[in-house]
Amino acid sequence: MSKNKFGKYPFEKGIYRNMYQDKLWTMRQYAGFSSVDESNKRYLKLIENGVSGLSVAFDLPTQMGYDSDDDMSFGEVGKSGVPISTIEDMERLFENINLEDISVSMTINSTAAILLAFYFATAKKRGYNFDALRGTLQNDILKEYIARGTFIFPVDHSLRLTSNIFEFCQHNLSKWNSISISGYHIREAGSTAVQELAFTFANAITYLEKAKEDDLDLIKLTEQVSFFFNAHRDFFEEVSKFRAARIIWAQIIKKRFKINNVKSQLCRFHVQTGGSTLTAQQIDNNIARTTLESLSAVFGGAQSIHTNGKDEAVSLPSEENATTALRIQQIIAHESGVVKYIDPLGDSSIIKDLTNNIVKEVELKIDEIFEKGGMKTLIERGEIQSEIEKSAFEFQEDIDSKKTIFVGVNKFINENEIIDSGTSFKDRSEDRLKRLNIFKEKRDNKIVKESLDELVNVAKTSKNLMPQLITCVENNCTLGEIIIALKTVFGEYLE
Repeated sequence: MSKNKFGKYPFEKGIYRNMYQDKLWTMRQYAGFSSVDESNKRYLKLIENGVSGLSVAFDLPTQMGYDSDDDMSFGEVGKSGVPISTIEDMERLFENINLEDISVSMTINSTAAILLAFYFATAKKRGYNFDALRGTLQNDILKEYIARGTFIFPVDHSLRLTSNIFEFCQHNLSKWNSISISGYHIREAGSTAVQELAFTFANAITYLEKAKEDDLDLIKLTEQVSFFFNAHRDFFEEVSKFRAARIIWAQIIKKRFKINNVKSQLCRFHVQTGGSTLTAQQIDNNIARTTLESLSAVFGGAQSIHTNGKDEAVSLPSEENATTALRIQQIIAHESGVVKYIDPLGDSSIIKDLTNNIVKEVELKIDEIFEKGGMKTLIERGEIQSEIEKSAFEFQEDIDSKKTIFVGVNKFINENEIIDSGTSFKDRSEDRLKRLNIFKEKRDNKIVKESLDELVNVAKTSKNLMPQLITCVENNCTLGEIIIALKTVFGEYLE
């Protein structure tokens, strides 16, 4: 892309000069269901319905580093996403999907290096051109300690794995975003808009400082960095938040890291509508909420958007509701006319003032974080977690006192409504365990042991772990076995 296609520093109006006049945002649907085969069917259907990127949801055992047959996985296999324990699972997940044609986003953090190894080994086996592969790995471990809890290793070892992925992608997957730094989950945990941006960008600074310490090419890395934000309830605040994010990131890159490369200064971000804004009561109302939230992301200049299904407050979305959610984006893109204009709300004094105020507040908070020792120190002390918990408590108090109205929850209630408890999850764990058992019986266990022993040896050095992780998955080691091996060197993080 030529330089003159980019917007003007600090990119308040958008990272591209003509924004959606030239190209629409990527319309993603987040999907991962009770089995690999069911997930694959859903992906094929989504592609048929017009999505231009897939976002993979993994189940909790996969996120936490447990194979599906581990005792710790009981009752959770396939519940919150697709279970992936082996290279065979990854191959079947993308069966009949050309990875050179579709952008793949993987929402995975503590086990991100292993899932990337599965993906890379699958692409290698199929003979793909690595330079043609496009995608994003979330790989944002710091927010797990403060907002989601799917951490495994102590912070320093986790940061090593994050940096190893950066280096690997720089040399092998030039079109992959090697990290998607997430404010989404911070907001879902109860933060304010200002906290969402401040903690996200403070995490980003921490990752870049680690990469600098490891002598990585910061210009290349920052060209691959992307962000993941939440589109929440307050429409004008959210539009302003997205505009403020571009200003703040451009200034961090230019002033803090002294990088004048335009592509490095661009705050490219994916937006998902707010899960915590949806209600189990009167679920049809969620369509209106999601429409307003996705429209705020469009007015805010997002590069990629996911719209939640109306039933996501109670279960994984049904196929029908996932399609309806996608149609919301398509209606905004093709019927509303808003894409004809660049930053259509930016000249409003309301939006200008809100944007400027958010920039100031976020910058003050970031300065305060690093004056106190930085994110790693504050995470280990529990200070960031406490601040989010306080904001969440205050918001809930406002709902309880009706200072904040939640339609269908604390006002305009249907007294006789029967709440749907969710029915779309299908338990496939029995079939899953049989298949995993057959996989383990067929492989060469001697080679598996040798591969894991060598992984332990490499983990004891400062070498990049990615090449050995790829060797492990190609030699049929499972995700859980790899994590167990790494724990012997890294240990585990205890709050």
